[in-house]
Amino acid sequence: MAFAAIYLIWGSTYLGIRVAVETLPPFLMAGMRFAIAGTLLFAFLKLRGAPWPTAAQWREQAIIGAFLLLGGNAVVSWAELRTPSGITALILGASPLIVITFDWLRPGGSRPHTGLVCGVAVGIAGIALLVGPGAIPANSRPPVADLVALFLASVSWWVGSFYSKHLKSRTPLMLASSMQMLTGSGCMLLTGLALGEGRAFHVESVSTVSWAAFAYLVVAGSIVAFPVYIWLLEHSTPAKVSTYAYVNPVVAIILGWLILGEPMNLRIVLAAAVIIGAVAIITIGKARAAPDA
Repeated sequence: MAFAAIYLIWGSTYLGIRVAVETLPPFLMAGMRFAIAGTLLFAFLKLRGAPWPTAAQWREQAIIGAFLLLGGNAVVSWAELRTPSGITALILGASPLIVITFDWLRPGGSRPHTGLVCGVAVGIAGIALLVGPGAIPANSRPPVADLVALFLASVSWWVGSFYSKHLKSRTPLMLASSMQMLTGSGCMLLTGLALGEGRAFHVESVSTVSWAAFAYLVVAGSIVAFPVYIWLLEHSTPAKVSTYAYVNPVVAIILGWLILGEPMNLRIVLAAAVIIGAVAIITIGKARAAPDA
């Protein structure tokens, strides 16, 4: 049931974001989503006796929250104003390619072995197949700015994750997550206001469907799925948990096609198979290499 939750819920959040931003401004929507979820989770943990975080812990988690949520999530919400949810999920699903590349290029980084290099090469071929001419119908084709934004979102997610792994102080995972949501949501709300989303936002213009999608993102996507993910990390192996990375895009593509009528053709299906296969190669390769690291 836990695996089904992260497969289906996280795979469906791309659809939820796409529907929510139809009438909700992307940065304010993402900020409100994580402000609510972060507040509820933080309050729950405090009621369970969690200690009050130190100033240093707040500073560290604020940096992570800015990279993971502002750079990683809010930018995705902005891109989904124009980019189909299934295509967004596929492009972001290829993020392990970026992780491997940046981990290699960083000072003191580890050189990937042959299997990982092959996985990256296959993934690049899959992305080229997906975004190349003729794959996506013209009326659904994302602008270049959105493709660049999704790439930068993956980079931002990598930076935040890398920083998190190398922290000297250790904050309990659930508490750290709530702090990231609180600080990251503040960054997203400030960014939205700076971009003028507040002036253009009128509650009466938001559709019922967008509000429903927003509620789903808060409750299912943040409050339910994330604690389940943390629970799985403690009760299963990292290799098994990481399988969500190549299940989520499949769920997103199918839901986008069924519910929103997003494009689906043989080339998109083939590109999806190639990209997901590459992610599987990378994930399995990293899992096998871990004991030797």
